[in-house]
Amino acid sequence: MIVNVASRCGYTPQYKQLQELYEHFQDKLVIIGIPSNDFGGQEPGTHQEIMAFCSTKYDVSFLLSEKVAIKPPHTHPLYEWLTQKSLNGVMDSTVRWNFHKYLIDENGQFVTTYPSSVSPIDEVILEWVQQ
Repeated sequence: MIVNVASRCGYTPQYKQLQELYEHFQDKLVIIGIPSNDFGGQEPGTHQEIMAFCSTKYDVSFLLSEKVAIKPPHTHPLYEWLTQKSLNGVMDSTVRWNFHKYLIDENGQFVTTYPSSVSPIDEVILEWVQQ
């Protein structure tokens, strides 16, 4: 699962759910949090500040990348792949806000995407992880 994250967002408590999901399924699920300041300026900190926040507030132990740009014109290549059917072979999508989730299978194939409003522990995600 790839999810763009932010420390000052209404969805920030999803860090707790992401950590719970990771702890329960870490033998079969990799979670990569991708900090970005592109949505409402809600991730203004440095990498060190972001890491400190995540570890002290939410005990995050899943992977966190460096902060990247998701919106054009400086879209990170990963997000170009995630959002363009011509690259991922499945669908076009738009990241509209923080905590947008992408599911990628064990072979690196794009599966689907879920908006911020879908909890990391929503039944649809739990079913996918448990397949």
